[in-house]
Amino acid sequence: MQVKIKATKIELNDKIKDYVQEKMDMLEKYLGSVTATNCDFEVAQELGGQNKGKIYRAELNLSVPGELLRVEKQEADLFKAIDKVKDHMARSIKRYKEKRMDKKRKG
Repeated sequence: MQVKIKATKIELNDKIKDYVQEKMDMLEKYLGSVTATNCDFEVAQELGGQNKGKIYRAELNLSVPGELLRVEKQEADLFKAIDKVKDHMARSIKRYKEKRMDKKRKG
């Protein structure tokens, strides 16, 4: 899957790029025969409150036929945020495929 990675207020190094690409490759098995036309991944460093310190945000927008699947998560650790995004996107893909199958069965 071709992934466009964008970084906001954070340096995008090879370690982050490789980690994101690895997680997105894992999502391909959930897609199966569904073709994703566009995959945008954004990582950002947000300003936390006075006592929160650094907060990282990871966001994934995945264009599939007829719908845009979007997941956004915030965590104190960047890699944990990326993992959560992957897990929640896997659930979103499963729901999307179930809806698609239900429409075929009723039609």
